[in-house]
Amino acid sequence: MKLLLSAVLAAGAACAQTFSASPLLDQAVEQAIREDRIPGAVLLIGHQGQIVHRKAYGKRALVPAPEPMTVDTIFDLASLTKVVATTSSLMKLFEEGKFRLNDRVTQYLPEFQEGKSPITIRNLFTHFSGMPEDLVLNPPWSGHQTGIHKALIEAPKTPPGMHFVYSDINFILLGELVERLSGQTLSDYAREHVFLPLGMRETMFQPPASLIPRIAPTERDGANGRPLRGVVHDETSRYMGGVAGHAGLFSTADDLARFCEMMLHQGEFDGTRLFSTLTVEKFTTPQSPADQPVLRGLGWDIDSPFSGNRGDLFPIGSYGHTGFTGTSIWIDPVSDTYVILLANSVHPFRRPAITSLRGRIATIAAAALGVDAPGVALTGYNETITGAGLAREVERNAATLTGLDVLAAEGFQTLHGKRIGLITNPTGVDHAGRRNIDVMRAGGVDLVALFSPEHGFAGAADQAEVGDATDPSTGLKVFSLYGKTLRPTPEMLRGLDALVFDIQDVGARFYTYATTMAYAMEAAAKAGIAFYVLDRPNPITGVHVEGPLLDRDALSFLSYFPLPLRHGMTMGELAKLFNGENHIGANLTVVPMKDWQRGDWFDASDLPWVNPSPNMRSLNAALLYPGVAMLEFSKDYSVGRGTDAPFEQIGADFIRGPELAAYLNRRRIPGVRVYATRLQAVEGVRFVITNRDDVDSARLGLEIAAALQKLYPGKMDFEANKKLIGSAEVIRALAAGEDPRDIQQKMADGVAAFVKVREKYLIYR
Repeated sequence: MKLLLSAVLAAGAACAQTFSASPLLDQAVEQAIREDRIPGAVLLIGHQGQIVHRKAYGKRALVPAPEPMTVDTIFDLASLTKVVATTSSLMKLFEEGKFRLNDRVTQYLPEFQEGKSPITIRNLFTHFSGMPEDLVLNPPWSGHQTGIHKALIEAPKTPPGMHFVYSDINFILLGELVERLSGQTLSDYAREHVFLPLGMRETMFQPPASLIPRIAPTERDGANGRPLRGVVHDETSRYMGGVAGHAGLFSTADDLARFCEMMLHQGEFDGTRLFSTLTVEKFTTPQSPADQPVLRGLGWDIDSPFSGNRGDLFPIGSYGHTGFTGTSIWIDPVSDTYVILLANSVHPFRRPAITSLRGRIATIAAAALGVDAPGVALTGYNETITGAGLAREVERNAATLTGLDVLAAEGFQTLHGKRIGLITNPTGVDHAGRRNIDVMRAGGVDLVALFSPEHGFAGAADQAEVGDATDPSTGLKVFSLYGKTLRPTPEMLRGLDALVFDIQDVGARFYTYATTMAYAMEAAAKAGIAFYVLDRPNPITGVHVEGPLLDRDALSFLSYFPLPLRHGMTMGELAKLFNGENHIGANLTVVPMKDWQRGDWFDASDLPWVNPSPNMRSLNAALLYPGVAMLEFSKDYSVGRGTDAPFEQIGADFIRGPELAAYLNRRRIPGVRVYATRLQAVEGVRFVITNRDDVDSARLGLEIAAALQKLYPGKMDFEANKKLIGSAEVIRALAAGEDPRDIQQKMADGVAAFVKVREKYLIYR
């Protein structure tokens, strides 16, 4: 039986609901109770505006006397406070224009100590501030203002944006921000502006004594041995008097159902509009640094809520949060579903986290409701979870097959009966290092024409134009797409049924192979012939996305589309994006790789490295290239072309190597160290990668530019590099001497918008 939310909440605790998955859900929770993982729980699941499951299980209390769990039990929500109270309050203040996400925290909390000034409000929301996990509690202290003071003077562990550290201090500060901006306590503001408008009348901080009989107790208090009941479990919040931005809120499953329905309906519930649609969307989509594999919204977890793998539960686009006491909510806008599981797993003592129970419940619900969660399979009670989410194995040893290898294994059936033109260069080799030309011909492909990009068919030319050629092995004509024309002409395409593109890219915006592919797609669409992309890895991973984005007035053959500096896409994914966003209309087929994951570096595969261009000689160079080459168009400035290590060093006659190296090292650029060197008879510096997963190529490029501007003012012509840097706003900021970290924060919204567009075209998860 499915009942409307309003009817269920009006009927109260006596109303029972069931749906097809109820027996499995009952089994899951009851087994957890039998195994003493929880004393009891309330489970509420909503789907498309209806309550499909709402039930209490086990005991609300075990000591000092057993009490049955009821559906109206009030729970200590623990860290759900972060999203239900603090984030929601700040959403209201954000809509009123009281702050901007990229504002520095010191703008509103001036007591925030020196050394933390680059930390922004966005950093606090996403847990990329670099602040420690929690306040020090020994020796014991007390008082709300004492806690705020301690949070304000706490020193960060790392610079902002480098690492994800889940920090209660972040939300203690955000709770204080609510008070500074509104003039009300967090408790009063949230109740007046969020809870009461939604009818959440049993959601509050510091619940009164009259409600204690319905409150689920938590852990025994060390002072008197009695369970905490109506007093917040979190010690820091307790020291602060029970009201803090990270913990202290109490609520029921029914109240939280109202909140979830409001979020699913983009800010509106039961005739009350609490937030605009745009605000809900902004807070629940990725806002963490785009080069990081951990995905966080503003307060909300959108990566690994229950079992560590988003694909195990609901599709991409869902979000939620968990609490230490055993509470959790998860919301999926795609299927219009939410799951509320409230337990007091810390009563009367702490037990291991109930992550597996949360994952099991979500999986059962997803399968029963037909939610599109790839890989979810139910076999009675023991479900098998094999979804492909964003969790990735680090430093894999993979047997990656490129699109060429995949087609070869299938005998090239897709291409049989077609006259084929192949766009390629020396990177077009199979898993064994054999040329695609030879492998395709051996597989019966009617290969009648060849096309080459910049650097020519042999991949060795480093000049402004490259002429046509002939493949000496097959005698096939090679049409240059980097000579008199940059696009296949109708004459070149005459008699062809399809074009096949098979070239290894390097993952940077300013690399002409992607433009060659796009121009060829346009020509194929105009000629009415099919276009195939044989996909290959992004050698510097598919998870790092780094700005600045290219301004549209800077589009050129160097950069076909307004991509960020490091886009994190494969050529096949770029082809889909170009075709969709630029409305090319190509009859496009991407042949995907096998055994390639987004987090893979090129050396995770066993594919052979072939220099994509004459100066791109290593994976290290490919990683440094987007940042180091950002200023390459400057006069009398070298990025190492023609040396033994192109793109791993820079030099100029005005640079003093030791001075520049010392300055850059003091900047603590993530994943990189610098030392002085000489190249081409001038001084310079060389870059050493100390941790490639920490390297932000765009940050490196901005740091180099800012250092050169500071140490050698007027020597770099940023405008000459507009097509490389890509953004007029960034150029103005560099010329004005702004901190690269601040410049990156300004780019965050643009990069986040691109990531959202990109999501539609990703092939690999």
